[in-house]
Parts: sequence; structure tokens; C-alpha cells
Amino acid sequence: MTQVTIAYILVVDMRTLPGRMRRWSLARQMLALQIAVVGVTVTGGAALAFLQARDLLVEEAAGKSRAVTVSVADSPSVLASLGDSVALQPYAERVRRETGVDFVTIMSTGGLRYTHPNPAQIGRRFLGTTAPALEGRTFTETYTGTLGSSVRAVAPVRDAAGRVRALVSAGITVERIGVRLRGQITGAVVIGLLGLSTGGAGTYLVGSRLRRQTRGMGPAELSRMYEYHDAILHAVREGLLLVDDAGRLTLCNDGARELLGLRGEADGQHVTELGLPSSLTGLLVAGENRSDEIHLTGERTLVVNVAVVRSGNRSLGTVVTLRDHTELQSLTGQLDAERGFADSLRAAAHESANRLHTVITLVELGRAEQAVAFATAELRAAQELTDRVVGAVREPVLAALLLGKSAEAAERGVELAISPDTELDDIGLDGRDLVTILGNLIDNAVEAAVSGVPPARVDVRLRADGTTFLLGVSDSGPGMDAATAREAFRRGWTTKGDGRGLGLAMVGQAVRRLGGTIDVGGGRGAVFTVRLPLRGRDVP
Repeated sequence: MTQVTIAYILVVDMRTLPGRMRRWSLARQMLALQIAVVGVTVTGGAALAFLQARDLLVEEAAGKSRAVTVSVADSPSVLASLGDSVALQPYAERVRRETGVDFVTIMSTGGLRYTHPNPAQIGRRFLGTTAPALEGRTFTETYTGTLGSSVRAVAPVRDAAGRVRALVSAGITVERIGVRLRGQITGAVVIGLLGLSTGGAGTYLVGSRLRRQTRGMGPAELSRMYEYHDAILHAVREGLLLVDDAGRLTLCNDGARELLGLRGEADGQHVTELGLPSSLTGLLVAGENRSDEIHLTGERTLVVNVAVVRSGNRSLGTVVTLRDHTELQSLTGQLDAERGFADSLRAAAHESANRLHTVITLVELGRAEQAVAFATAELRAAQELTDRVVGAVREPVLAALLLGKSAEAAERGVELAISPDTELDDIGLDGRDLVTILGNLIDNAVEAAVSGVPPARVDVRLRADGTTFLLGVSDSGPGMDAATAREAFRRGWTTKGDGRGLGLAMVGQAVRRLGGTIDVGGGRGAVFTVRLPLRGRDVP
């Protein structure tokens, strides 16, 4: 089993932990598991080192024994002194001491010893395998003899004719190999303990850092927090953005993606790379607290709140919430139009009361003919405006808006004129968007006309030509140059200079939403021309 497999079993599969350990914090569990991994690794390494050292020492002993055996077997003095223990014993002992082996035994082909470290064993039979050597082959083996278990080699002694005349065996006892092995294992154990203590210290430091970062919570708590966090992000309809101190988007929920029209993977991108309107981008990178600001995207009106998150004096980024204000803004615009129309009716009723009192007074003074002429003239003027608007514009929402705006303009001393070629049936476009476009354009035109040279006048032209709805509004005001026209549809632009203008920005948004275009021209004043497509309609 590899160390990687051991680490996986101990660290990844948390289900194998005891019940009490599962209740520990994540940092504490990781500390215990890492110490276990380090301990297993060090123990496994020490065991492997022991086995390798043992095999190396055995192999070294076998090689050394073989070399000594072959060297003695090839010595001419051995062949010359065969059978003479008095001559061979000193020679064998000298070789044993000089080479460091534990025994050198010279024997007859029948296995009777001529030499031995214990002179009492001379003349006795050799304990071990001799058959391969009698066949002329040198071999090694581990065998238990008179000196105990030993790693030995056996080689034949040949004469000039190549016949096997005797055998030589040299070897090193296993006990001596064990002494050397224990010396090496002691060093390995010291190194292992040093590695274990170093690993434990490192693991403790890692665990301390992890404890600070996880705030002492356990895996179950972290998992539950992630599940709640993920569920909330996907459940809330409002948009939520987290922007770090470098201006990069670190979190974006489903609501924010829909409201901002984000596509693909937005997390990790800088807010300037998201393709948002410049005003909204500037707000996200400003790093300032903002409350309930209105911002426009391509098709939506958003209420934006920004809260800067700080740790001490250090800014950690900003939390941004987005609410869709499009429908409410449209309804507000429509309500403003209805309120204006109601105010116009009240003003007209008040004016009618004044005129009625005038008529009654003329009657009481006996000037009945003058009273009839006065009443007829006033009725004819009011009726002509109503008949002209209702007759030319059969779109009820726009007709009501025009009547209301006419009365408002009249109160401010501005003549609101309907172009003679205005002719409009029910065109099937969204009434709220049409109110937003026409109402705001007329309001801005009236403001411009009031500030211009008298007589103040606003002209409105509505017409459906083929598959295009044409809406034009011009005024007698001072007009605007090309640079001003480009800025006019930006959020916050206004002739008042207070930075709170929203009307023309909403006009541009509504036109884009309906797939149309808007042009700004000049002349005596400003001329706004809106073209909206009438898809799937055959309009004469």
C-alpha cells in the first residue's frame, strides 16, 4: 500500500473517523490525521530501511564470503598441503583474521575438516551443503553450523588436471550481521524520530492556521454553512455581487446574472470587463457606501446599494445588492402621466368655473348675446383640441397623455401643437414604454421651450408608416449641440445641473427595449425623432 493510498484513507474518507472525533473542529481533525499520516510514513520508511539494510548486509556478507572462499581455493599452498592440518590451520586462521570472516574451513571431498576456528572441530564432518561444490561449482547459502547460522560460500579445490581434490568454505555468522544491522537501525530510528518531530511541529503550525481560517468549526458545520450559503444565493430574487478590493468579481448569484445580463463565467473577472454601463462600473470600483441609487442598464432600471466591508482599517471589498425597479419605474411614469392629466382636468374645471361665472354675470347684466358668444367661443376652442387629439390619435393611452400634457403646457404658457399629419391607430406596442418615451420627451421639450425665446411652442408628430412607428417632438428652446446630444441620454444629465436627471436616460432605455432608434437634430430648438419597429404588423 503506497503512502498516497494511506493518506487518502486517513484524510479524505472522514466517514471512517470515530464518532467523538467527528465532533472535533476541522483543524483538530486535520492535526490528528496529519500526525497519523506522518507517523505511518515515518514508520513505513523505517521498516523499509530496515529490510533494505538487512538485504544489503546479507548480500555483502555473501559476496565477501565467496571472494575469500575462491581466493583460498585457488591458493597453490592449499593444494600442496592437503591433509596436513598442522600446515593448513595457521594459514586458514591468518586469512580469517585478515579478511574479517568468521570461519575458513578447508575439508576433504568427503567433508572432513582440516581447519576450523575451534580446533576441537578439526577432523569432524562439515555441516552444510557440499554437492554443488563437488560438481565443480562455487555457491553460497545460509546454513546453521557449529558457530550458529551463517552466510557461507563453498568452492572446490582443483588440481592441475581439473579434478576436485578438496573443498573450501568461508562465512560470516548471522549474529555478526545482526550487530551491524542494529547499529544502522539505531541511526535510522534517530533520523525517523527527528522526521516525526519535525513533521508533527509542521502539522501543528498548519493546524493552527487552519483553525484560525475555519474559526474552529467542524466539517459538518462548514458543510451546513456552504449548503445554506448556496441555497440562499440561488433562492433570492435580488441580485448579489461581491467585489474584492482589487475590483474583481468574487461572487455573483443567479439574480445578479439575470439583472445585469451576464453570460458565461463572470467570477474572477474585473468589473470593467463585464460590459456594464459606465455609471454602474464606476460605482462598483469606487469602494464607497451608496444607498438606493437608480442605475440603468440596457433594458432594466436597477436600485443599487453598496456596502464596503472592512477589517479594522483595511478594506476587504464591497457587497452590492441589486433590485429590479423597471416595472415600478414604468408604473411610476404612467402614474405621473395620469396625475398630470387629473391635475389638468382640475385646472380645466377651475377655469370652466371662472368662465361659467362670467357667463352668468353677463346674463344677469342683461347681455345675453355677449354671454352666448363668449360661451360658444370657449367651448369651440376646448372641443377643437379634444376632437383633434382623439380624432388623430386612436391609441387611448397616448391620446390621454397628449390631452394632459396640452393642459400642463398651457398652464406654463407653452403651446403644444399636434402635427397635421398625425394619424395613429392602436399599434400594439407596450403602453407603459410609449408613455415613458412620449411623456419624458414632451416634459423636456416644455422645459426647453420655457427657457427659449417667446412664443414658446412644442410640436408633436405621431405616425405609423408601414412597419415603423414614428414619434417626433420638437421645441422652440435654445436647442443642443452634438456633444450635448450624446450626453443627454446618460443617467444624471439634466439642464438643471443637479446630476439627478433620469427622464432622457429612461427614454433611451425604453427605445432600446422596443428595438428602436432615437435621433437628435437641431433647428430653432431641439428635434427628437424616435423610430420603433412594428414587427409582424401590416400598418397602412
